[in-house]
Amino acid sequence: MNHKILSLLVGVAMVATGTMSDPQVRFSNYPWIAPGPNDLRSPCPGLNTLANHGFLPRDGRNITVSMIVEAGFKAYHIQAEFLIRAGKVGMLTSHEAETLSLDDLKLHGTLEHDASLSREDFALGDNLHFNEEVFSTLANANPDSDYYDVTSAGQAQHARLADSIQRNPNVTNTIFQSLSRSSESASYLSVMGDPIQGVAPKRFVQIFFREERLPIEEGWKRPSVPSNVTSIGILAEQIAKVSEWQPTGDNCPAIVLAPP
Repeated sequence: MNHKILSLLVGVAMVATGTMSDPQVRFSNYPWIAPGPNDLRSPCPGLNTLANHGFLPRDGRNITVSMIVEAGFKAYHIQAEFLIRAGKVGMLTSHEAETLSLDDLKLHGTLEHDASLSREDFALGDNLHFNEEVFSTLANANPDSDYYDVTSAGQAQHARLADSIQRNPNVTNTIFQSLSRSSESASYLSVMGDPIQGVAPKRFVQIFFREERLPIEEGWKRPSVPSNVTSIGILAEQIAKVSEWQPTGDNCPAIVLAPP
């Protein structure tokens, strides 16, 4: 990917530059509870984890951008500038003026995209729930190490996209989806590991995806260094380079602006 294009797109996301005071988070106040049958969840393991721990409403309903910003900062130490961007785009999936429900985010073509690391493509089946077969691509990446890094993340993205292109005749693969995939990979490396080096223990990442739980019992700690648009953008650019991304079909970066 052209690094100037990626830098420009990441730069557009910088809608806020202020910093938030860093709280002393007592994770014992946010125990993991599996979602109940009436609780709503999204295609995003990061948001689902926040709901499962009570940083977001556990029922997955009536969520505002401000809630996402506060929850993501408390739990993951991601600064507002990145979270506001994601939250505002996510609001496009909702019928409501000021809130969304987590399952709104399954709307194909807004934040949700093909070649996910943990969900099936929309055209091929269930794009909402975790899929172990899909996740096996990342789970088995970097087999000689206990860590994931930008190289293994890029290679996993490359393999997942190749699989989608092979099986999904309706695959959507523009620069927008490429940026989304690389930013998401940079985010799990940052949240579960080191936001500067882009290295994360496999056991933490796998619990995060499979159980949608913070692996506190296994030794994970909230990163002391915050993630922001700049740090995530640097890692995303490295991941995109390794992934050797190429557009498929029409490369116009269209986005679904509202639910049907």
